[in-house]
Amino acid sequence: MGGTLLTATLTNGLRCIARQSPGATECCGLTFNSGSRDEVVDSDHGLAHFVEHTIFKGTSRRTGSYVLNRMESVGAELNAFTTKEETTVYSLMPAGNFRRAARLIGELASDSAFPERGLQLEREVICDEIDSYLDSPAEAAYDLFDEMIFAGNPLAHNILGRKQTVMDFTGERCRRYLRERFTADNGVFFYLGPEDPQKVFREAEKAFAALPLQAVGAGRTRPQLCPPEVAVQDNGSHQAHTVMGVEIGGLHAPDRHVTALAVNILGGPGMNALLNLALRERNGLVYTVEASTALYSDCGLMTIYFGCDHQDLERCRRIVGRTLDGLASKPLSERSLAAYKRQYLGQVTLGQDNREQTALSSGRAILHGLQPPSITRTAEKISAITPAELRLAAEKLASSTLRTLTLV
Repeated sequence: MGGTLLTATLTNGLRCIARQSPGATECCGLTFNSGSRDEVVDSDHGLAHFVEHTIFKGTSRRTGSYVLNRMESVGAELNAFTTKEETTVYSLMPAGNFRRAARLIGELASDSAFPERGLQLEREVICDEIDSYLDSPAEAAYDLFDEMIFAGNPLAHNILGRKQTVMDFTGERCRRYLRERFTADNGVFFYLGPEDPQKVFREAEKAFAALPLQAVGAGRTRPQLCPPEVAVQDNGSHQAHTVMGVEIGGLHAPDRHVTALAVNILGGPGMNALLNLALRERNGLVYTVEASTALYSDCGLMTIYFGCDHQDLERCRRIVGRTLDGLASKPLSERSLAAYKRQYLGQVTLGQDNREQTALSSGRAILHGLQPPSITRTAEKISAITPAELRLAAEKLASSTLRTLTLV
């Protein structure tokens, strides 16, 4: 996505990125380096997600109704989401509403009131959300896999928390969370739209001046992953839901682009992905199989998910193992590799055409000290990958290193 891209640091230390891009919409928001991973005390599990839900319930000067209608009245969206390492509050809006959005987001991040009535309503909503996850074996399998592979580290617990912790969160605990984690030195403001970046930065100075300056936190500990193992848990499911995974490099790993290509070849969205061909197209054993990566600031995971009939479980596991080992043991031809590169870069290009996701990705990149996403830069890195480099990346995904969890 073209246009002028500038970065700046505001007077209070908040980092900013603004990309000027013509269009009828614009997107801006704040992303903070604070997620469920930073909930090191058991009683805090689910706090980041709870704050994300309740931050819209009003400020010391604004009612919850005002907050909800401020952006919706112009046809805009006001959203927030939580991951294991970030919390983000942002708006996607018709062009011309940037000032309105920035000032509202700034007020929410620095002055949300968390009134008890609003908290009680969201406690019920989040408890229902927890129940819905428990009713979805595929999603539960991912959460339980994280609990197994990250055991003993805050990355292990899920983002939603537990019902008991959710019911115990108070308005004062939420306000303290904002003071400690939604701080200028711990966040990034991002913008994508037709406004001039310098104008964006001037408005950001006003909108985010009230953010606390310095974060409070215990710091993060790199997880020691569990050794390779196979675990089975009884969930009463009519299918066997399996997650298999292996440790990979994190956000800063120099080989992350090679790994991304290898994972896309194995289980990306294309129907010609090797695992889809092996499990579904040739054998009809699964409806869905996918491989994906989760990159954190100091580590990463490659995971494979599939659901199959109970009697086919062992066969599916063997096929997955053979497929991984096959990519690791036999280098692709230059022609095959070129075709996979072309497919992957086409998928990346389609993703870059989504203004909302581009803005969010840019904010996250700056937050973690990376360059913002660029299709040109990505194309250069992917195009330079050799068959030997791809094989080396595939060797790190070999079946002997897999951890496996199945819900039956």
